[in-house]
Amino acid sequence: MAIARKRQVSLVDTKYYHCISRCVRRAFLCGEDHFTGQSYEHRRGWVEDKLLELAKIFCIDVCAYAVMSNHTHLVLYVDDKKANRLNDKAIVIRWHKLCKGTLLTQKYIQGEKLSKAELIFFNQTVKQYRERLSSISWFMRLLNENIARRANKEDNCSGRFWEGRFKSQALLDEAALVACMAYVDLNPIRAKMANTPEDSDYTSVQKRLTYAKDDKQTKKLLRFAGVPRQIMPKGLPFELKSYLELVELTGRVMQEDKRGYINNMNLPLLERLNISPENWVKLTTQFTRVFHGAVGRPSSQASYCENLNRKRRADLSNCEKLLA
Repeated sequence: MAIARKRQVSLVDTKYYHCISRCVRRAFLCGEDHFTGQSYEHRRGWVEDKLLELAKIFCIDVCAYAVMSNHTHLVLYVDDKKANRLNDKAIVIRWHKLCKGTLLTQKYIQGEKLSKAELIFFNQTVKQYRERLSSISWFMRLLNENIARRANKEDNCSGRFWEGRFKSQALLDEAALVACMAYVDLNPIRAKMANTPEDSDYTSVQKRLTYAKDDKQTKKLLRFAGVPRQIMPKGLPFELKSYLELVELTGRVMQEDKRGYINNMNLPLLERLNISPENWVKLTTQFTRVFHGAVGRPSSQASYCENLNRKRRADLSNCEKLLA
């Protein structure tokens, strides 16, 4: 039985979540339809552009993404502290970039004075907008609705475009986070759509590599903040160089004729997270097969289930085997 979305998100335990959306139609979301010979490759650009556009408006950062032929993978970071820190005007301005808002919010932005009664309703509306701007459900809803409408218009049809609601997984610790990010970034290579990370179009790893050539980090994605330390700035708790090397080496290991390489390489990120090379390969090639619910070490699972008042821990045995 599917678990309600509100019982999957616990920002007390983690702000990182893996989201998957699948196309429901026979034709590919973005690739080439072998039945008609028509190419929908340009739609991958639609998804990437809209995703990065929404990330600038929402208080949600993109850690990793891969736009495939018939599905998309996202790893998101919910910055609820930022949403609470923004003033009312900033919240309304951001929401108006997404939707029209209400007569009261339009009146407020135009500088008109609100009566006491109007202020009560206005404050309730702003509170609602503030919650929505840090909501994964709203983020995914606006992303998928936009793509569905554009695709339906292009196909001159109506009806469902996505396979129900998106699927979500909580990533409870660093080991789960880095494994899932590498799994997402290497999806095109696993599917034989690309030979190298830099050739993997419409992925976060390609975008990061483009900027890394100039020793920079892209501002469109959540930055790498380096190894965890006492005063930790906002960002992924890894070094960019180590992560990119890890993705490259993992991509080589996934090819049968180069499996021996991993035994001769030093992988500092794996060593720090205490994940064996064998388990790493399984994590980054079978992540969604092995895990169906929240992912993390047993200690992380215990806190997550307690805060959401859930008795059953999904995939506990696989977490113990691969991440412990």
